[in-house]
Amino acid sequence: MNTNYNKLWVYQKREITLGRGVAYGLTDLMGGGWNNIVSGVIFTFVLSNGISPALAGAIAGIGRIIDAVFSLFIGSITDNFHKTTLGKRFGRRHFIFGVGILAFAMVFPFFWVSTTNWVYYLFVYCVLEIIIAFILIAWETLPTEMTDDYKLRTILSGSRMVISAAGTSFVFIMLYALKSLNSRNAYLIAGVAYTFVFVVGMLISWRLTWERPLTKEVLEELDSAEKSSPKKIIKDYISVFRNKAFRKHLTVYIFSFTGKDFFQILLPTFVVYSLLMNDSDPWLINALSFVGIFISILAAWLMIKADPKFLFAASYSLIIFVLVAFTVLNYLDIRNRAVMLPIIIILGVIWQVGRSTLEFIPWNIFPFIPDIDYIMTREARAGIYAAVMTFFRKSTGAVAAWIAGILLEAIDFVQAPSKMCSLDKNISSLKYATEESCLKAHGEWAATGSDQIHEYALQLDATKPWNEIKLGFILVLGTGLLIVIALIISQTFKLNRRTHATLKQEIARLENGGLKENVSPDTRKVIEQLTGHPYEESWPAKSTDE
Repeated sequence: MNTNYNKLWVYQKREITLGRGVAYGLTDLMGGGWNNIVSGVIFTFVLSNGISPALAGAIAGIGRIIDAVFSLFIGSITDNFHKTTLGKRFGRRHFIFGVGILAFAMVFPFFWVSTTNWVYYLFVYCVLEIIIAFILIAWETLPTEMTDDYKLRTILSGSRMVISAAGTSFVFIMLYALKSLNSRNAYLIAGVAYTFVFVVGMLISWRLTWERPLTKEVLEELDSAEKSSPKKIIKDYISVFRNKAFRKHLTVYIFSFTGKDFFQILLPTFVVYSLLMNDSDPWLINALSFVGIFISILAAWLMIKADPKFLFAASYSLIIFVLVAFTVLNYLDIRNRAVMLPIIIILGVIWQVGRSTLEFIPWNIFPFIPDIDYIMTREARAGIYAAVMTFFRKSTGAVAAWIAGILLEAIDFVQAPSKMCSLDKNISSLKYATEESCLKAHGEWAATGSDQIHEYALQLDATKPWNEIKLGFILVLGTGLLIVIALIISQTFKLNRRTHATLKQEIARLENGGLKENVSPDTRKVIEQLTGHPYEESWPAKSTDE
C-alpha cells in the first residue's frame, strides 16, 4: 500500500465537537426527510395523480423489497472497498458516499413529475431507493470509524437525530406552505427544493468526516476475515443474529418504525376523510415535526443520563395516547373545523414528541452494537449490521405501505366523481356531499363566503360513511398493535452506558493480552447478557486459515 494515502484528508482524525457532530448529521436532512417522504408523502402524491390506493401502496412496497435485497450486499461492499485503489484514495465509506450524492442529485427531482403512469413512478422510486441505500449504509458506519468513545458517538448520533427532525420538518412545512397557496405544482416545486437542500447537507457531511487511517494494524484487522463471496455474505448476515442485543434492538426497531410508517401513510387520508378537515391540514400536523429538533436534544441528554428503556417507554406511551385520542375524535364526529383544528394541533405536537423520540433511540444505540459483535468475532463488521438493519427496515416498511393501500382498496376507498365537491378549493375536501349538495353549496358560496359555506356543506350529509369509520379502525389498530409489541420487547433491552463501558473495558483488557479466565463475575454477566452466549465463546482465537 502507498503509505501516502494516510496523509489524505479522509484519514485525518479531528476533535469531535458539537459543530463536527452537526456536520456529520447533515446527511440526515435527506435520511430523515426521505423516510418521511416515503411514509407520509409519496402515497398521497401518487393518489393525487389518479392512481388507485393498491397500486400507490405497491410502488413503495415493490420498490423497497427490491432495494432491501440489493442493500444486503452494500454493507459487504463498503466493508471491503479498502482493497480497491479508489477505496484507498477516497476512503472505503466516502467514495461510495460521494458517488451516491451525485446520483441522488441527478435522479431525485424526476420522481415529482405528474403522470398517470404507475410504471414510471415505480422505476424512478426503485432507482432512488438503491442510490439512497448506498449513501446511508456508507454514512451510518462513520461514527464507528471516527471514534470508539460512548459520549462522542452520542454527540454524533444525537446531532444526527436533531438534523433528522429538521429534515422532517422542512419536508412538511414546504408542502403545507405550497398546499395553502393552492399551488398546482406543489409537489414538483417541493421536490426541487428538497434536492437542493439535501445535496448541500450531504456534501458538507461527506467533506467534514473521516475514516480510520489504513495502518498496518487496521489492514490486518480488515483483511483477517475470509474473502467476500456470495456464500460469505450470506454467512455474515445470518451470523449477526447470534448477537442477542442486536436481535432485540432490530425487533424493536422494526415494529416501532413500521408502526410509525403505517400511521404516517394513512394520516393524511384519515384527517381529510374521517375527521372532515381540509386537505392542507395533514401537512400542518406533520409540519409540527419541528418540535423534534428540541426533543432530540433532550433525548441525547437523557441517552447519556438515563437507561434507553426509559426513552422507549416514554415515546411509545405518547403515541398510544394519540391513537386513543384520534379514536375518540373519530366517533364524536365533530363537524366544526374551528373546534377540531386546535385539538388536532395539540395531538399533532404530542405525536411529534413521541415520533421524534422513537426515531432517535435505535440509531443512537446502533453505533454500540458492532462492539458487541467485535467481542464475539474479533471482526469490524459495522457495515454488515447497517445493511441488515436497512434490509429489514425497508422490507417491513414496504409491507406497511402495501398493506395500507390494499386495505383502502378493500374498503372501497376509491373516490367516485359524484362524491367529490370540486367546484371550489374551500369545499374540495367535503367528500361526503352528493353532487346535488355540492351544486347547492356552490350556489350559496358567492353570497355567504367560503368559510360559512364550508360549514353549511358539512351539514348537508349528516351521516359519516361506514368506510371512513373503518379507515379509523385500520389506522389505530394497525399502528397500536405494532407499537405495543415494540414497547414490551424494549423493556428487556440490556445495552446502556454502564454495560457498554464494561464491554469496552473487557475488550481493551483482552487486546492487551489479558486472559479470559481472569474475567470478573460482573463483567462475565454483562457480556453474557449482551451476546446471549456463555462468556467462554467470546473473543475466539484468530484462525490462521481464514
